[in-house]
Parts: sequence; C-alpha cells; structure tokens
Amino acid sequence: MSTHDVLTVEDQGRVRVLTLDRPDALNAFNDDLYDAVREALEESAEHSDVAVVVLTGSGRAFTAGQDLDELAEPRSHDDDQPHGFYPFIETVEAFPKPLIAAVNGIAVGIGLTVLPHCDIVLVADGARLRAPFVSLGVTAEAGSTELLPAAIGWQATAQLLYTAEWLDSGQAVELGLALRATPDDRLMDEALRLATKIATMPIPSLVGTKKLLLDARLAAVREARRREDRTFGLLVGGPANQEAIAAFRERRDPDFTQLGP
Repeated sequence: MSTHDVLTVEDQGRVRVLTLDRPDALNAFNDDLYDAVREALEESAEHSDVAVVVLTGSGRAFTAGQDLDELAEPRSHDDDQPHGFYPFIETVEAFPKPLIAAVNGIAVGIGLTVLPHCDIVLVADGARLRAPFVSLGVTAEAGSTELLPAAIGWQATAQLLYTAEWLDSGQAVELGLALRATPDDRLMDEALRLATKIATMPIPSLVGTKKLLLDARLAAVREARRREDRTFGLLVGGPANQEAIAAFRERRDPDFTQLGP
C-alpha cells in the first residue's frame, strides 16, 4: 500500500483500490487530489498486474466535489495544462481498464459527474448524490451533459441539473446512475468481490472490450466537454457564482432574484 497526502493506493491481487483521503474536507477535490488520482490512474493503466481499479472515499464522503476555494477562481481550459481538473477528467474518460466506483457517502458535483465515466457504480445505502452546478451559478461539467441523458434519460437529467436536488441511493439505482445499493458496511466487500471476479479475466480482453465501449462514445463526450467548458467559463466568477459562494461561506440561502440575466 502507498499513501499520498490526499490519496491512498492499495493493491489486492490484480485489483487496485484508490481511496480519496481528505476526510476533513469531505474529500473535496483540489488540484493536489486531481493530480494524485490522475497519476494513479495513469500508472494503473500501464501496470501489467493491475486489471481493475476501484475508486472510493475515506470517512463519510465519496467526495464533496470541487473545493469551493478553487472554484471561485476562473478556470480556463488549456490542453497543455499539467495540473488540476482537465488532465484529471481527460484521464478518467479514456481510462482503458475496468473502473468501479464504490460510493460510500455523499457524492457532490464531480463526485456525481464522474460516475457515468465508471464502468460500474455501487452505492452504499446511506449515500446521497447531488449535482449542484446551477445552484452555484455555473453549469455542469465532465461531459455530464452527454453522459447523463444517455444513462438516465433527458427528463431525469433535466430535473437533476435544474433543481440541484439530492438523490438517495435508491433513486440513484432506480434512475440507472448506479447498478445497485448495498448496506454501508458491506460496500467495499461487494466492490472487491465484483472487482476480483472481473480481475480473473485476461487483461487484453478486458482492455479490448472497454475500448469498443469507449470508441462508441468518446468523441461525443469530448465535444460535450468543450461546450460545457465554454459555458462554464462564461459563468464562473460571475454575479450568480459569487452570490452562491458567499452564501455558502455565510451559511445562508443564496438570493439570485436581484441578479440580472
């Protein structure tokens, strides 16, 4: 097992477990965590003895999403940018081996939008999920405007994004965002059981099968991300985004009614 400041990496046979490890921040993503996960995935992709990766969180959260201190700063897309969100999501969306998400607690923002990039999603019974982007004065990201309608349908996606309402584990399974729910204390056992079963298969066949699955959608997802990036960039740091972040820090409800269009 190896431990970074923000990520724990543990191998169990041919299964690699990546555990987001900022529990005091509910595993919120800052650049250090984005980079640690990206680097671990890149190494896992090249490692001949890693067949399957399981992604989970420490403590009571899968991840609370983007660290709001960094969201308040404009985020520009640069294909050569070496750190942060963009290299992370580009690695996740093209990860060539089976990727299982074990959602152990709250999953907010990127904690939800990363899930359709995973091959299989398991949720703890007590997990709760939310896409808060509109309520933060921005828009969805990570290719979710392409992947979510494909996974759960247009209307369910619209309600999820427009209202920023919470989903419980049962709703996540019913919609198709997760494969199944399991008791909280059995989540990792179930994730490892499934991952270990998959890991008995020949890695070239797993990689070849995933490539066939990815080839059918990757171009559309990347184009969706480009559209999302443009719209997100127009809104981040704007009046609604500033009001949302101020309200969060002041522990009050945001008031968007006085803002212009």
